[in-house]
This record gives sequence, structure tokens and C-alpha cells, in this order.
Amino acid sequence: MDQSTLLAIITDQTNRALWEVKNVIDCIPEELWAKEYCDMPCWKHVYHMLHSLDQWYINPCDNNYKEPEIHVKDLNNLDVVSEKHLSRDEIDSYYFAIKAKIEVYLMELTEEQLLQCPPDCEYSKFTLILAQFRHLHSHMGMLMGFIIADAGLWPRVLGLKRPFPTGNTASTFDDTADF
Repeated sequence: MDQSTLLAIITDQTNRALWEVKNVIDCIPEELWAKEYCDMPCWKHVYHMLHSLDQWYINPCDNNYKEPEIHVKDLNNLDVVSEKHLSRDEIDSYYFAIKAKIEVYLMELTEEQLLQCPPDCEYSKFTLILAQFRHLHSHMGMLMGFIIADAGLWPRVLGLKRPFPTGNTASTFDDTADF
């Protein structure tokens, strides 16, 4: 891992986090996709996590931010029951759109910009990224807990040392949890 700059570390950790997000989504068994946890279906917990990543990783105050086509009012709100149901394909498409947006953002971001605030935002770019890691992994822990408790399976995590898996990595589970 390149640790020569903060940006190199942020990029590596973001790539690892995004791989883990996709893996956890892929590891949700079909029978849990619509199962309710805290009065909301599992897929809505996933959408909430992704929507926050989409909106807050770069700039939550961006006047040009466009909700994804699948969005309806309060779909991201875990306190509001939604009539709309999202499929895996819709979630996957949204994930890949967010991933692409973040990859472009990180390629254009400079070390000097990390402590600058994006337009109309009170938080620095570095603060927003760290805050999303915190939020993302809070929800990742919940999703992993749902999978572990209900299916007895442990989705793989990369930690700092593991290389990115190659080949077909859909629904990658672990026997061990070495972090």
C-alpha cells in the first residue's frame, strides 16, 4: 500500500471499503433482501448507506446534486416506511454509479484540497470523507450482523493486508476473520 500521501491512503482505503460494500450486498441471501430489521427491509438499509455515501462523500451541499432515478421522497430515510421496493439490480446499478463518481473525484482531488471546504459546505473534504467512512462502516456492521445472525455466514473483509480477490468474487464469505 502506498502511504506516501494522505490522498494515496484515502484512495486505497476507499477502494477497499467499496469492495467490501459490494461484497456485503452480494452476500445478502435472497430470503433476507426484504426481511425487516428495525421495521425496515434489509434493502432499505443498503440504500440508506449508499445514498449517504453518494451525497456526503463529496459534498452534501452541492446545488447540482441529482437524486438517483430510483429515488422517491424519504426512500433513504430509515424512519419512514416506503411503498417502493428496490431490486438487487437497482441497488447494483446505483452502487456502480457511486463507485464511478468517487473514483473520478479521487483522481481529481489533490492533497492541498483535503483541508478545503467544498462550495457551500462547512466541512472540509477530508472531514466529509472520514465521516462517510464512519457512517458507511456503522451500516456495514449492521448488514454483516443481519447476515451472520440469520444466515450463519461471514462476508469477507479485506482489512489492511489482504489483496483484492480476483475472478468471480460474488458472495465471498470467510471462514476466518483476520483483520
